Amino acid sequence: GKAIALKAAKDGANIVIAAKTAEPHRTLPGTIYTAAEEIEAAGGKALPCVVNVREEQQIINAVEKAVKTFGGIDILVNNASAISLSGTLETETKKANLMMDVNVRGTYLTSKICLPHLRKSKNAHILNLSPPLNLNPIWFKNHCAYTISKYGMSMCVLGMAEEFRGEVAVNALWPKTAIYTAAMDMLGGSGVEKQCRKTDILADAAYCILTKPKSFTGNFVIDEALLKEEGIKDFDVYAIAPGHALLPDFFLDVEPDMTGMKLEQHGASQGFKEEKKSSQPKHKGPDGPLSPVAETFKVIQGAISEEFVKAIQGVFLFELSGDDGGTWYIDLKTKGGSAGCGKPPVKADVVMSLSSADFVKMFTGKLKPTMAFMSGKLRISGNMALAMRLEKMLVQLNSKL
Repeated sequence: GKAIALKAAKDGANIVIAAKTAEPHRTLPGTIYTAAEEIEAAGGKALPCVVNVREEQQIINAVEKAVKTFGGIDILVNNASAISLSGTLETETKKANLMMDVNVRGTYLTSKICLPHLRKSKNAHILNLSPPLNLNPIWFKNHCAYTISKYGMSMCVLGMAEEFRGEVAVNALWPKTAIYTAAMDMLGGSGVEKQCRKTDILADAAYCILTKPKSFTGNFVIDEALLKEEGIKDFDVYAIAPGHALLPDFFLDVEPDMTGMKLEQHGASQGFKEEKKSSQPKHKGPDGPLSPVAETFKVIQGAISEEFVKAIQGVFLFELSGDDGGTWYIDLKTKGGSAGCGKPPVKADVVMSLSSADFVKMFTGKLKPTMAFMSGKLRISGNMALAMRLEKMLVQLNSKL
């Protein structure tokens, strides 16, 4: 949001900052007032307003103040969003309510309240930071509530673009790859920034959209695709660490040239095949040697140390599907640690569901857990923060192999 504002500020734009953070957050940098200072330093004018988009009256007050201060509204950017990447049974009602209130209701209400003023503008735009509507079930099964809330924002684009065609342009913008923000730090942990792009790419793409005529409407824009159309060829300038593989963002079926991974893509009418889960893992292949999963756990068991257990302090349960499927665990909490087939000796902190083939790839360094999670190949329930430390754990394990 701030990156888009700073890009517009270079043209001398009048910008209303409508957000909650009036006092410094314990972990997130900046407030609406420090953002205002940055905007004015970049050449724009700023009006910071304390707004919780869950509160209709606060939105109304900010819009009225904006119109009084600047004489009208030409652009609305709906960027506020809440996220909880949890399965249906693990999503607390208050978290589901928060995502629906902020993502769907907040976008809908803010658009509704701004629209009477936007309709008076010569080139009015609403831009929602939301994904294209991709009905591949893989994007629903791991975090149904979050997907519904983000798609709700996108459905606002679908409906309002038609409803106000010729008056107000309504579009969606979504990144092709993960963008490095505080949210990515939370999801991916230390080092994830190397697999992300800077916010600059979204700011540049948003600028392209918002400077187009209002006849450009009803589009679900992917940042990289738009910028390529605009003639941009060097995308390394947007990378935090040029040369590193980039994480694909949610809701986009992965292309092989970006990550080396590929999801099977079918039409919605064809459905999506799940690998059949076997309750009895095949410990040995037909010629006697251990199966790939069993061999991997044998190696993991040999690499576990007391020092390693003290550093991780977590128990991981793996529900594996496919021919070599079954239930396995890694206990890095109990003294001495252990790994093997079946349930762990103590309650698991994290449950991870994925195919046996992808499990082996993860533990041999061929597939990063964050990549597997963001591409829908890995489902996680339980302690998300501990789960995201898995990548660091694998690096340490592989260094011992």
